[in-house]
Amino acid sequence: MERTTLFTPANLAKDLLAGVIVFLVALPLCLGIALASGAPLFSGIVAGIVGGIVVGLLSGSHTSVSGPAAGLTAIVATQIATLGSFEALLLATMVGGLLQVGLGVIRAGALSAFFPSSVIKGLLAAIGVILIVKQIPYLLGYNMTPMGELHVHPSFFRDVGKIFKGDLHYGSLLIGLLSLIFLMFWERNPRLKKSLVPAPLLVVILGVILIPVLNALGSSFSLAGKNYLMVQVPVAESMAGFLEFLRFPDFSRVIDPAIYFAGVTIALVASLETLLNLDAVDKLDKKQRISPPSRELLAQGVGNLVAGFLGGLPVTAVVIRGSVNVNAGAQTKVSAIFHGVLLLFCVMLLPTYLNQIPLSCLAAILLMTGFKLASSKLVLQMWSEGRPQFLPFMITLVSIVLTDLLIGIMIGLGVSLTFILYSNLRRPIRRIVEKHVGGEVLHIELANQVSFLNRAALENALREAPRGSHILLDARHTDYIDPDILSLIREFRDVTAPVYDVRVSLRGFRDKYQLEDDILFYDFSTQELQQQLTPDRVLKILQEGNERFCSGHRMDRDLTRQRRVDARHQHPMAIIFSGMDSRSPGELIFDLGLGDVFSVRISGTVTGPKVYGSMEYGCVVGGAKLIVVMGHTCSNVVEFAIEHACSTKNAEQLTGCPHLEPILLKIQESITPEDCQRIINAPRQEKEAFFDEVARRNVIRSVNLIANESPSIRRLISEGRLAIVGAMYDVVTGKVDFLLDNAIGLSSQPASELANI
Repeated sequence: MERTTLFTPANLAKDLLAGVIVFLVALPLCLGIALASGAPLFSGIVAGIVGGIVVGLLSGSHTSVSGPAAGLTAIVATQIATLGSFEALLLATMVGGLLQVGLGVIRAGALSAFFPSSVIKGLLAAIGVILIVKQIPYLLGYNMTPMGELHVHPSFFRDVGKIFKGDLHYGSLLIGLLSLIFLMFWERNPRLKKSLVPAPLLVVILGVILIPVLNALGSSFSLAGKNYLMVQVPVAESMAGFLEFLRFPDFSRVIDPAIYFAGVTIALVASLETLLNLDAVDKLDKKQRISPPSRELLAQGVGNLVAGFLGGLPVTAVVIRGSVNVNAGAQTKVSAIFHGVLLLFCVMLLPTYLNQIPLSCLAAILLMTGFKLASSKLVLQMWSEGRPQFLPFMITLVSIVLTDLLIGIMIGLGVSLTFILYSNLRRPIRRIVEKHVGGEVLHIELANQVSFLNRAALENALREAPRGSHILLDARHTDYIDPDILSLIREFRDVTAPVYDVRVSLRGFRDKYQLEDDILFYDFSTQELQQQLTPDRVLKILQEGNERFCSGHRMDRDLTRQRRVDARHQHPMAIIFSGMDSRSPGELIFDLGLGDVFSVRISGTVTGPKVYGSMEYGCVVGGAKLIVVMGHTCSNVVEFAIEHACSTKNAEQLTGCPHLEPILLKIQESITPEDCQRIINAPRQEKEAFFDEVARRNVIRSVNLIANESPSIRRLISEGRLAIVGAMYDVVTGKVDFLLDNAIGLSSQPASELANI
């Protein structure tokens, strides 16, 4: 993974600008979340400062930003009511922080790897939808529920109806719409989008500049005195007044069991939310860096210890701030730290100036972030991946929007787990009927995990095997097999299968299962099988093998076993006589095993005494039942032969290969002078078709020459022990076209016809 260096000039400029944007967005969120939690407003600011500086320094993430979490608002509000005071909650937050430190030490962050991507994407899209829905009122200048709440209550839609009854503010609306238009224009302009100046910062400046202009237009547009339309930061008269905003834990309740119960609740919920949000923000990172989750838990634990001690709300990694950080161009965690420094500096020294920023321009920034997170492109992508991905994604999205972040994620995880279990129950095995040289084999490939839940499916598959059939149980790709399944396999192999005359082969079972490999069939040609084969049966085997090759469903062969058995003997069923082209290996084209065929290869597929000698050995001594003379399309040698025939150049002048001359002359026996006259000025497409036609003629000619010029081969054909067939291999499609009309010795071609050759 790429190692990112902090404080480089190029990164620092982008990080500082991103930090400003995140600060502007985080400030109202901190206040809104505190208000929604029923806690002092300043506790939200403290949590934001701690999340930025303390967690930012300790975190291993370059893009995540921490602070008070909207997902904890309900828990915080409940615990304040249960414990009786905010100070007691601060002590519980410190307990939760200690527990998170412990989780980080034992590396519990590894659990984040088990969250389905569909749920993470649903979380991101839900945050986008919530941002869009919840920021519309602020864009229009309507004072609704606090900005920090992150789920949509039914009351929201009732309040939206009030907006259209006249409760919107024209000045705030104008700022919001202008800000949104500006951001959209900036996003669509490639040159502006790549500039170092972030559009959100310009939007904030634009909003501040427009306020005095709008104030001059009259009361309908003026924002003067309307604090609910502006950022609201507590203002202290002095440093002493600032320190008075701080609250401290109630250590007198250190032995109260309720404190520890609340601490465990905060630790578990905050840790889960952190891990999910961390993963979600990592997916947004343009550099695709992976944050260490256990280190993040440790950083969050220290952050909650400090936040609890100084009077802050519990902190977690927050996906809204993280997504804004990424979209603002952050390169390293300096942006998160800087946003915390800005929060501290500004609430201490510049609260009055911050309170001049209109909420509607911040709402426009968050709306654009929401549109990016909940894009139609993402929805279409999840739809294209099928129901097992789309439904958990959509249900997570809807659940988070209608309930809250934690409940929505739990619902999404439950739906995703249901699909996993359903898939496991439906597809614990994969059944393939394989047509080997020795007959059909039902290949049952076990899944990665086979539990007792899969017993019924496997038992049905075994019992459905026809009487007298052969079953191969393959566990090479299986990591775990339940003892119930192992018991079923042993019982079927030893008791049930013999009754139904079913043979059971085993492959790939681990030593601990005490089921040794036992292969009772041959997936290659043996002496016994070779003697049983006929030329027509061999042709059928080759045709079926080529069909598997073309479809991509090649047979899974045990080549190690074949190599060991064939070490001293060979009993091939056919001879593949083909050109020297690298694209046409016979064993692959016909999906064959080791020792199944002899391969005779010569450039141009031309015959001669040495070729006949090789074939005679393969048929007379080796016992092959079929000779396949295979040409192929797009043959360069055939093209050279035609060019050689239609010009005055010799082979060396054409190709630089003087010894290629006899091969070219042999191929030219399939070309007429009229062909040269017709093809010499023909279009390229017509020439290529002619090249393939000459290759086909050459194959047919070679078939006849082999039968005529080799007495041994001719005798075997006449006895019905051998056949010759031509074939053309298409190098593009992989399909082999057997030239059966010109075959010699097949059952459809009586041996008496040889006299006519």
